[in-house]
Amino acid sequence: MNRHAAFWVLLLGLAWVGSTLIPHGNPGGFDLTSFGRLPVLADGRIKPMDTIARTALLMLQGHQRLAAPDGRAVAPEEWLLDVFFRPDTADTDRIFRIDNPDVLSLFGLGAGDSAGQVRFSFVQLQSGLAELERQAELAAPVEAATRTAFQRAVVELREHVDYYSRLKYGLQTPDGPAAGRSGFEAMEKFSPLRAVPPSAASVRPDDWRSVGQSQLASLSTGATDPTVVFYAALGRAWRAAQPGDFNALVAAERAGLAERFASAARRCSFEAYFNQVEPFYTSLVLYVAAFLLAVISWLKWPVELGRAAFRLMALAFLLATAGIIARMWLEGRPPVTNLYSSALFIGWGAVGLCLVLERIGRNGVASSAGSLIGFGTLVIAHNLSLSGDTLEMMRAVLDSNFWLSTHVVTVTTGYASTFLAGFLAIIYILRGVLTRTLDRATADSLAHMVYGIVCFATLFSFVGTVLGGIWADQSWGRFWGWDPKENGALIIVLWNAVILHCRWGGLVKQRGLMCLAVFGNVVTAWSWFGTNMLGIGLHSYGFTNAAFEGLLAFVALQLAIIGLAAIPRARWRSAAAKI
Repeated sequence: MNRHAAFWVLLLGLAWVGSTLIPHGNPGGFDLTSFGRLPVLADGRIKPMDTIARTALLMLQGHQRLAAPDGRAVAPEEWLLDVFFRPDTADTDRIFRIDNPDVLSLFGLGAGDSAGQVRFSFVQLQSGLAELERQAELAAPVEAATRTAFQRAVVELREHVDYYSRLKYGLQTPDGPAAGRSGFEAMEKFSPLRAVPPSAASVRPDDWRSVGQSQLASLSTGATDPTVVFYAALGRAWRAAQPGDFNALVAAERAGLAERFASAARRCSFEAYFNQVEPFYTSLVLYVAAFLLAVISWLKWPVELGRAAFRLMALAFLLATAGIIARMWLEGRPPVTNLYSSALFIGWGAVGLCLVLERIGRNGVASSAGSLIGFGTLVIAHNLSLSGDTLEMMRAVLDSNFWLSTHVVTVTTGYASTFLAGFLAIIYILRGVLTRTLDRATADSLAHMVYGIVCFATLFSFVGTVLGGIWADQSWGRFWGWDPKENGALIIVLWNAVILHCRWGGLVKQRGLMCLAVFGNVVTAWSWFGTNMLGIGLHSYGFTNAAFEGLLAFVALQLAIIGLAAIPRARWRSAAAKI
């Protein structure tokens, strides 16, 4: 193979990354990009309209891209404008994902239409909304963890329909169907958006008002807020398909907001651009390419493909690093603030360690492990993003940048290291049992890497757990309370200590070390995810069925790999290496 292949692969990767940084076009001449950067207060923080649109689509249908009934691609901002100002059109968009056939029967629908669709429009659901409400009310008193699949599905769909309905009337203006005192009172109560900023620069979120609040005030004063006038004119321009007027209105509004709320305007503009670039999705694709190249390098052209895999993984790592730094700037917090950001950071930390290991070993093993972990954690992060805004407001007990940057970062580094040891062990087992590529040198190299990483993980897990106890003492007045999350962190420390003692005492050799390291994935996954879904304890964020099922599948896979490792060594395809 051409010795310059790694250079050309990297160049191709850079070209693709560069193409993602180019702002998207604006269909029909409407400046949707500028509209998407307009600030609005929602969920306790000021965010751009672009984030409102993308978060809503992720919640409702599972991804940010929308196809119109005629098959045309619809930008998130275009869909949101239809929701606000052309609700009849938005009602025909297929945005509600329904997989449960029993739920579909509530609306007289089959398991998808003739094209195999699983997404349906508000119009298609209207006839069954009353029955959906009744079934959801019956399911609501049942504990989330014990609900049937049907009950979970109806509760989730009811929440989605409710959010869509509230969003649809969030910007109704004096010329809209909800005009009048009763309509404005309903908007004030149910609107998820506060789009009317205070008249003077203010950093207090309470100073932002919904359109309904502003219109109720105008009934007594007789003066309509300029922002409400702006949105009324914007709606008319959108409905009349007048891009010139639309663009002029948006430009004037952004200029005025930039004068009064310069910091918020800058953050919203950057966040909207960050959303469009999607650095973590680009990293995910690069990780897949790097993994494939690394695996192929075990079979052929190890030097050229191994170097290409390393460079692609490094490029994905740099892109993920930029994404994490961007999130830190937007949130004004350290990198780990919730489960979503912990998935990003754990993957990032594991890939960073793999880059160091691959630079030393140059055998493609660390590249394959790092790419696999990077891909896996980004998939987890994507699924976590389906529940809402990933830059959510901090829970009160977590509202401490010092402890977020010490305890949380340290303990998640321990998670990342333990996972890395486990995934390297998986590579050892799969290569040894299924292929002839695990020679003695590679086996010894993997064993040394796993042992060293377990030592590293033990240190960070222990220090992070102690720091967590100090934080708990300051927050709750006790160092240790046997909370499920505290127990999970302790189990990780103890399990890593067990691995080291078994190795030091000669109780296990290479294969036993690998089996113990793989089970470390189970222990870490339980502490990271399982304890958060118990519904009890100070760290519980609620039961999530999809995450629970994913966790069970992951645990089953780890146990199956350990079982595979138990096959007599003579039957391993790489048995000739006498490992």
